[in-house]
Amino acid sequence: MAKARGDGWAGMGWDWTDGDDIRRRLDQGADPEAWSGGRPLHRAAVFGSAQVVAELARRVADVDALENGVTALWEAVVARRPNHARALAAAGADPWRPGPGGWSPGRLSLAGPTPDLFAVPVGVCLTDTERTMAEEAVRLTGALGDFFYEGTGLACVSGIDAAEAVRRLDAARVPDELADEVLEDPYTYEMDEILPIVGVTPVPGGCVVAQPWGYAPQMPGVLKRLSAGTVCYGLYANPKSGNQGSIARNGAIEGWDLHPGGGPYEDDTAEEVLAAYLYQHNAVAFSCAFAGLRLADARAVTGPPDLWVRLPPRDYWSQ
Repeated sequence: MAKARGDGWAGMGWDWTDGDDIRRRLDQGADPEAWSGGRPLHRAAVFGSAQVVAELARRVADVDALENGVTALWEAVVARRPNHARALAAAGADPWRPGPGGWSPGRLSLAGPTPDLFAVPVGVCLTDTERTMAEEAVRLTGALGDFFYEGTGLACVSGIDAAEAVRRLDAARVPDELADEVLEDPYTYEMDEILPIVGVTPVPGGCVVAQPWGYAPQMPGVLKRLSAGTVCYGLYANPKSGNQGSIARNGAIEGWDLHPGGGPYEDDTAEEVLAAYLYQHNAVAFSCAFAGLRLADARAVTGPPDLWVRLPPRDYWSQ
């Protein structure tokens, strides 16, 4: 086979699991240091096999080389690929090298499902706060379980009950029968007709405002009113563009166009890194945890809510 164009990785996509193909490419001149603007080892750490990771690791100049500020070992730990992480450590990768938020891959692994992934140096451990966060993440994600939430809008509000949420929104009770009719097939209605209808449910730590068919709970005017004197995390699981998050604190929007369930990112704080790792790919649990809500099950999100209410006419995008 002739050497492929450029770096030798032509045709490579998401799948980096074929050890024979990767070895053949490398033997014929594929660059172990470069692939499509990134590093093959980082790609394989997430999307490859342990065999491919080990093969690439022995061919690179520096097994701890950085891409977007992190090592391949960091990527393997965050992606929860323990066999890949072990292969990298065996090739000389440093589990205790600091990464985003000051976390090393090794210390971050102590908060995940494989705390025995590496031999832990004396004195390296989680703080009590970090351990509590990790334990709550296991409990919360287990309590919520797996469910379909695409198209759902949420406002997770800390420290207020359903009655106070309704009062802040100046909302009016909607008969359950009407809400049930909408739920049967919301797409038979015009969005303007059903967008003002939201469900409200008290949960330990606060309350959840939810809408199975739209983004109303995350509109700025809703979040600002709900967050007076407290904090609120908004989520819209946009079917077109993915999960969109926002933060409102004490009546003001503090963060917008966020990515709950994604990351962690290079510039995140230590707390943000840990939360992103614990709730990776679980936007609903992340949103609830951010607001300190300790749901016992998914009913506040999936329904039926404790009550349905209608938001009054108002410009919720500028107020």
